[in-house]
Amino acid sequence: MRAFDRTAATRFSVAVDATLREAGWQPGRWDIRQAEVWADTLRAHESPGGHRHRVFPAAVEAWAEFGGLEVQPPGAGRQIAPTPFRIDPMSGLHLSRTLADLGRALGTEVAPLGEEAHGQALLTIDAEGRVYSLDHTGDWFLGADLDAALATLITGLLPQRLSRSGA
Repeated sequence: MRAFDRTAATRFSVAVDATLREAGWQPGRWDIRQAEVWADTLRAHESPGGHRHRVFPAAVEAWAEFGGLEVQPPGAGRQIAPTPFRIDPMSGLHLSRTLADLGRALGTEVAPLGEEAHGQALLTIDAEGRVYSLDHTGDWFLGADLDAALATLITGLLPQRLSRSGA
């Protein structure tokens, strides 16, 4: 029987915690070496148009703790059907211009975080730790921090659509 971990019990709801653990996450998970490899790869990449990725602490910390996880949300979701997602910043390697455009609209820097629905949407994180999803229907705000965004993705909460002004 596992020992009860108070930190994990208060950080995420039971459903979110269980889903993350099923995907391989556990409290204290931290692969900074892999996060640094991703950071170096993103920094070194330049698009044909000369766009470069931004790398900042909020992104590196998210990659270190959750990078490589493939999450399959259980159930029907509260408001929408949740989709599987993967935390892997390489999903956005060739989208540096798109991320620069989003960052400009939001007034912050934006880095790739992963993907939803096997590449149908790009997950991103900004310098303040807010998380967004970009798909063919628009840009979506998933949460004010990564924990809130994970809860939105896993439980099927309806994300907020970004307006033209970035609000």
